Amino acid sequence: MSLSWIDILIMCCYIVAIISIGFYLSKRATKNIDTYFLGGNKIKWYYLGLSNASGMFDISGTMWTVAILFVYGLKSAFIPWLWPVWNQVFVMVFLAIWMRRSNVMTGAEWILTRFGGRGGRYSHIIVISFAVISVIGFMAYFFEGIGKFAIMILPWDLSADLGFMTLTSANSYALIIIGVTTLYTLKGGMLSVVAADVFQFVIMTVSCLIIGYIAYTSITGEQIAALTPAGWDNLFFGWHLDLNWDGLMPSLSDKIASDGYDLFGPLVMLMLFKGIFASLAGPVPSYDMQRILSTRKPSDAAKMSGFTILVLFAPRYLMVAGLAALSIVYLSPQLAGMGANVDFETILPMAITKFVPVGLKGLLLAGLLAAFMGTLAAFVNSAPAYIVNDLYKRYINPNASPKTYVRYSYLASIILVVVGVGFGFYAKSLNSLTLWITSSLYGGYAASNVLKWIWWRFNGYGYFWGMLFGLMSSTIKLVFFPEIADIYIFPAILLFSFIGCFAGTLLTKPDSEDLLKKFYKNVRPWGFWKPIHDKIVAEDPTFEGNKDFKRDAVNVVVGIVWQMSLVVLPIYLVIHNYTAMWITLSITVVSMVILKFNWYDKLKNADKGYEKI
Repeated sequence: MSLSWIDILIMCCYIVAIISIGFYLSKRATKNIDTYFLGGNKIKWYYLGLSNASGMFDISGTMWTVAILFVYGLKSAFIPWLWPVWNQVFVMVFLAIWMRRSNVMTGAEWILTRFGGRGGRYSHIIVISFAVISVIGFMAYFFEGIGKFAIMILPWDLSADLGFMTLTSANSYALIIIGVTTLYTLKGGMLSVVAADVFQFVIMTVSCLIIGYIAYTSITGEQIAALTPAGWDNLFFGWHLDLNWDGLMPSLSDKIASDGYDLFGPLVMLMLFKGIFASLAGPVPSYDMQRILSTRKPSDAAKMSGFTILVLFAPRYLMVAGLAALSIVYLSPQLAGMGANVDFETILPMAITKFVPVGLKGLLLAGLLAAFMGTLAAFVNSAPAYIVNDLYKRYINPNASPKTYVRYSYLASIILVVVGVGFGFYAKSLNSLTLWITSSLYGGYAASNVLKWIWWRFNGYGYFWGMLFGLMSSTIKLVFFPEIADIYIFPAILLFSFIGCFAGTLLTKPDSEDLLKKFYKNVRPWGFWKPIHDKIVAEDPTFEGNKDFKRDAVNVVVGIVWQMSLVVLPIYLVIHNYTAMWITLSITVVSMVILKFNWYDKLKNADKGYEKI
């Protein structure tokens, strides 16, 4: 890509500004690990929501999303259900409140409020292990994505022969950008991450609006229809995908077959099945959970999660739709000419090269770098908390000074980045990494973390063995069955995990009654807690359990509809499908009104008794 001096200057100014934020906030952030990792629980919920949205707006994910929209059209809106993308709705409606009531620093520390004894310690260690493994996987994912993106947009050849290994330009760019991100994150901790994320989110939103405007004014709906197969612009589907690219771009038919998505109806049913379990399990121990635990109070945690959905999806998909539409209209001949060698994950940088003018290109590239750096910074800041707070402080040196814990946090961050980058050298593709992390690795997380909320008898041993069986089965899948689409293996992984959960629980004693009563009275989840509920009521007749299951279920369904409408609304706008756009906008408004009265107005009850904890 040919960059003007203006574009390069804009990008350099952005990098300097981000590093400066980290150094400026370093003194405030390093007082102790509570301030370093949680911002002292003083950051306002809407700043945390912007930070969370910025952390989810990663460049690798954006490249992947542009590619699947190009290939699958409107039906691609369902493919992120692999994550599932609507787990944030479950968090918004009730899980954020349950988690924030704990007053802890990490997901691993939270586990000790639920399980006790030796089983609690085992479950504590397995959560730490899961957090570290998932962060290393994401680091490899980021390394692969930013390298592939950078060589398409930056003009310099940075390949080097180091003797013991050869660095490609992609490797070198990835190492530099990851190094800069790690630097400002280490210096400023959570305060730096949130401040930088808010700044980055503004840049990204402006970039999204620019791309959306360029696409909207440069193409017509007729041009899109002429270059895509019948059904590309239709959100709804049958048993089969029924997208025939053979007469337009045969390589796309091969990609659909290799992805394993031709049977789209069964795929969506599997994603829905997986999504319910994975979402009810709650967020994995990473940056999303850290922002929940960083809020001031439970109601703020719920507001933060809802705000994340509102500010993330519509702007992001305006950029995604714009780049995909521009690529279809103007890059289809070039992509078709590549034949079987086409790499659809490079559509994003190719579109930027061709369509974005000087000056705006620098701003957009700064925004995309911001997307990458924000996501990476969130992981770099969150993962060391598990190593320092949950391992070093708890088991090795509980009486060290606050500065010592912060210094060890620096060391833990650096080690995790180095290991993750090392794995990144061997990553085959963004798609393979995405599918393994979302379908296999997270599949092993679901069973234990659903039961921890809803079943009083579930204990630390059951949690440990359920998580261990899940991690083992996901690893077996990765090593021995890499050719099978990960989502189709999820039911087997989930079943294997449940066997570990029930065996570990029923073959050991329940956790102590006092611990269970304290947890239930504090968190107040719904589910199968009647024996514990009755004992608490016998001691305190004024206690009321959680009776909100039906309301929460309704809000989850409405929330998923709301989130999906925010995804497809900008796509309909960009491709000039105004009828569908107005219908979708109406659905968006109606769902928000329902959530206003049935969710937001009820949040005042979330903080009852919280000050007494």
